[in-house]
Amino acid sequence: MKVQILGTGCPKCKKLAANAEEAIAASGVDAEIVKIDKLGEIMEFGVMMTPALAIDGEVKASGKVLSAAEITEMLKGA
Repeated sequence: MKVQILGTGCPKCKKLAANAEEAIAASGVDAEIVKIDKLGEIMEFGVMMTPALAIDGEVKASGKVLSAAEITEMLKGA
C-alpha cells in the first residue's frame, strides 16, 4: 500500500506526514509513505488545497490535517 502526502513542505504538511507514520505503525499495515511536493504532480491528483492525503493514488482528504486515528481508519478500509 502507498500512502501519499501531497504538500509543499509547510508545517501542516509535515504534521500530516507524521500522523500518517503514526497511523501506519499503530495499524500494523504494510505501507510506504511517499511525499509529493512538486506543484505539477499535486495538481495531477486534482488537489487544490494542501495538505492532502491519498492512498494508492486515490485522494482521501485535502485541505486539512487528519489525525492519526482518522488515517488509521482509512488504512483499515483500504
